[in-house]
Amino acid sequence: MDFPRAQSVAPRLELLTRTGSTNADLRVKAEAVEEWPHLSTLVTRDQTAGRGRLDRTWVAPEGTALAISVLLRALPDDAAARCWIPLAAGVAMSEAVAAQLPGHDVAVKWPNDVLVDGGKICGILAEATSGAVVVGAGVNTAMASDQLPVPTATSFAVLGGEVDEDLLLASYLEALDGHLSALIAAGDAVASGLHHAVTASCATLGQTVRVSMPGDLVLEGSATAIDADGRLLVVAEGVEHAVSAGDVVHVRPAGT
Repeated sequence: MDFPRAQSVAPRLELLTRTGSTNADLRVKAEAVEEWPHLSTLVTRDQTAGRGRLDRTWVAPEGTALAISVLLRALPDDAAARCWIPLAAGVAMSEAVAAQLPGHDVAVKWPNDVLVDGGKICGILAEATSGAVVVGAGVNTAMASDQLPVPTATSFAVLGGEVDEDLLLASYLEALDGHLSALIAAGDAVASGLHHAVTASCATLGQTVRVSMPGDLVLEGSATAIDADGRLLVVAEGVEHAVSAGDVVHVRPAGT
């Protein structure tokens, strides 16, 4: 097993040599409740048909990224509180990444992209299935600069870091389970401290943003806060909008 630390955290962890999508694989396995308990994890260094938010494809050269999918069965009773699961995953991964990149600015772009020095190092996709939630994460590890999918992406290698994948995965699982357990115990994100953790780590707040929303609507304004339901509050032309879903772009002023 290449991940002894992570194996001590996850009740079941499987390393796949190659697969299309760890999320798709784990959704199928979720039907076997006893065999695949809460926090069971699939991981691969070669994912050929990964998906991101808004059905975008996510493919990386073999060995340059880590695809992780985690099965969450312990969920908040309140369905509204479950909206915080993707945000909890973003914070958990940012904490795991920051521990291995001291001296760098690690933050979360709402709702759950992990940024290092402004570049995206990890994307997260949460999907509900069979009374559970599968949370997928793709982390750019050994990707060289000419292999990055977009100019706004980055990787541990580009940043001059050599990631300990086992420690990264173990730290992520521990943090994710910790945030989720606190959310379940408290009943809401504010009381559990998750709202504070997300707000404190969110690079989107204070930024001018452009949000592409369902129905081809585009909203541009200032991101001011995250509300108690996990929505991004954006003030545009003096009107406050609560955004629950959308593709957010940080608008850079001209010349920067």
